[in-house]
Amino acid sequence: MIVGLVTFLGVHSIRIVADDWRGEQIHKMGEMSWKALFSVVSIVGLALAIWGYGRMRLDPTWVWFPPTGLRHAVALLMIPAFILLVAAYVPNNHIKAKLGHPMVLAVKVWAFAHLLANGRLGDIIFFGAFLLWAVLDFRAARRRQPAPPVAARPAGTAITLVGGLIAYYLFAFHLHVWVTGVPVM
Repeated sequence: MIVGLVTFLGVHSIRIVADDWRGEQIHKMGEMSWKALFSVVSIVGLALAIWGYGRMRLDPTWVWFPPTGLRHAVALLMIPAFILLVAAYVPNNHIKAKLGHPMVLAVKVWAFAHLLANGRLGDIIFFGAFLLWAVLDFRAARRRQPAPPVAARPAGTAITLVGGLIAYYLFAFHLHVWVTGVPVM
């Protein structure tokens, strides 16, 4: 799990710690080659992290036993997390126009929510690593040159909200068990 987290979050941290180097590599390799390499390394890292996380769950070390009620808090926090995630991809929505980096904020909310309801050492490492990365990435992104302003439209925002709620419903009630092996409630 640790090797996967270091690989996945490491490659996603290049803009945080070496943005100039990243630009040089893109210039040398070409944008498509850089994206292909980035994608392959990311997929391998994420697969290792998820596999390791699953292995950790077989023989957990408990740090704390969260109250059962926190599962409801996670379920509620995941609604804005999914809306933020969808906002990263839907053009012309007010959420992306206002926040600038909704996917990173979605990761923050997702990781924080899952830290609330999971008390195993592996959970704390897994979700804590994502939360720390999201905090650092958001801070670094705020320091970079802002993207040109987006013309937000009500239709884009409506699509974002509806799409986020649909994605939440599908994942929470149908895909979470299939992906994680754990029911939401």
